[in-house]
Amino acid sequence: MHEAKAGIHPCHDKPFYWRFAGRTAVLLGGSVEDNLFQIDGLQEHLDLLTSVGGNYVRCTLSSRDEGNVWPFQRDAETGLYDLARPGTEYWRRLERFLEITAERSIVVQIEMWDRFDFVREPWRDNPYNPKNNVNYAVEESGLVEQIDSHPGKRENAFFRTVPELENNQTVLPYQHAHVDKLLSISLRFGHVLYCMNNETNESHEWGAYWSRYINSAAERQGVGVQTTEMWDAHDLNHPMHSHTFDHPELYSFVDVSQNNHQTGQAHWDNLQAARRRLIESGRPRPMNCVKVYGANGGKHGDTLNGQQRFWRSLMGGCAAVRFHRPPSGLGLSDLAQSHICSARMLTDAMDFPSAEPNNALLAGRAENEAYCMARPGESYAVFFPGGGEVSLDVSAVGESGVTLRWLDILAGRWLDTESAEVNDGRISLKTPRSDDYWAVLIQP
Repeated sequence: MHEAKAGIHPCHDKPFYWRFAGRTAVLLGGSVEDNLFQIDGLQEHLDLLTSVGGNYVRCTLSSRDEGNVWPFQRDAETGLYDLARPGTEYWRRLERFLEITAERSIVVQIEMWDRFDFVREPWRDNPYNPKNNVNYAVEESGLVEQIDSHPGKRENAFFRTVPELENNQTVLPYQHAHVDKLLSISLRFGHVLYCMNNETNESHEWGAYWSRYINSAAERQGVGVQTTEMWDAHDLNHPMHSHTFDHPELYSFVDVSQNNHQTGQAHWDNLQAARRRLIESGRPRPMNCVKVYGANGGKHGDTLNGQQRFWRSLMGGCAAVRFHRPPSGLGLSDLAQSHICSARMLTDAMDFPSAEPNNALLAGRAENEAYCMARPGESYAVFFPGGGEVSLDVSAVGESGVTLRWLDILAGRWLDTESAEVNDGRISLKTPRSDDYWAVLIQP
């Protein structure tokens, strides 16, 4: 299939990365909110992202925040929705969002179903709730009007409608129409990735059904699409993740965001185990981190965690890395902008997608002290989360010697190029200061 027709897709010769807009791309991002198409000041926010080198955003199809609209038409007199009538404003917002992200070459990762819209207060307002629409009642739909539990309790039968589960022929046709309306817009654009759910623990048949549904619709239109699932388990070795890792016929990439609940060396080690798993499967695919958790005041790690997770994910071979929205992540704060900008400076300075994570080249390394991406003999990059000193094996360079360029990450500036003395095929790397965040580029 012609590349322009196929849109974004895994790179043929570098399958852990995306091919987009005619080149192999590293996707970097951060944003103030997850359902960006519903926010005010959207264009300014996206312009800010691109100004610091960002090209990747998350888009939950969610409506639970103040000022949001739902995807169906509502009768002004009765207040009831009609699930057979798409909501004009909702879909206008989404279409405009896809237009302006396309104009800026920003990749959008859509999440089809956000489970937090289907419990507690959001469910009480949700058009799919029987009390809120003219299309069905509790008895015929099998959907209850009140759910006060966490979505992880799986009390909403909305996520069991597909034929492989409860085959709910009352609700499923409206879900079909909902997805059909989305695809009537989104399949016109080549910069969209599709994730079935937000951190789900529902039966795997639910997400698999919608992945097949989307791929079939795309095939009928002669376009290519990329799909994945986001599981709730924080451990990538959990059996949930096997439904994605072990099924490339269903999912063309994997989302490893939940690994960002891990910290330190375990965060890196688990990601590398996932990468090896994909290699050993014979079907390596892009690994996306659409949510990097960690910000002071949040529930999933502090600001230190957020910064380190971002860089370890990048250096660990992820194709896409994005700061989660506040308060659970750094969003597109000034600090996040600094990291995105410096990450882009590094990935532009070398053929980053051709390199591979390779901490085996480092010696004298303490736990969580330094992380290496390398294309031995051509280029090496080492990231230091907080200053440090290690040695690096550059024996593949031969006798030519090497130069170093230190990147002061928080300042967003390269230091002057310097030469390094090679002893027995190794060089010593010591950060210019013992604090903050540093990366160094080593080349012949």
